[in-house]
Amino acid sequence: MNANGNANPTGKLDKILAEAQQRRETGYRDKALKMYPWVCGRCAREFSGKRVSELTVHHRDHNHDNNPQDGSNWELLCLFCHDNEHSRYTDQQYFSDASVSSPTTAVATHNPFSALADLLKKPEK
Repeated sequence: MNANGNANPTGKLDKILAEAQQRRETGYRDKALKMYPWVCGRCAREFSGKRVSELTVHHRDHNHDNNPQDGSNWELLCLFCHDNEHSRYTDQQYFSDASVSSPTTAVATHNPFSALADLLKKPEK
């Protein structure tokens, strides 16, 4: 009760806020931000303050449902590196061996330097 004889609304609000924060912190992003330094795992840029929002949690196996509590499937990446990683993954999927559109690599048979040794020999006088 407060001085007016009413129930303490501040205590109730504090409890609601504490519960909301606890639910939010159970998310994998908050866990990853607590586990790892705020540094991009690719470009090594450091983040602090409001800039932490530019760090994303990347799932190494690309499975967003795989969230082990030890964080072994997570790494922190900046927005740019995260986009790059997913582009590379998409390209890898598109150009995999099973893909019909995969470019074929021809074996080079021509050697432009095969006669180079003969060309570099000094002519005999």
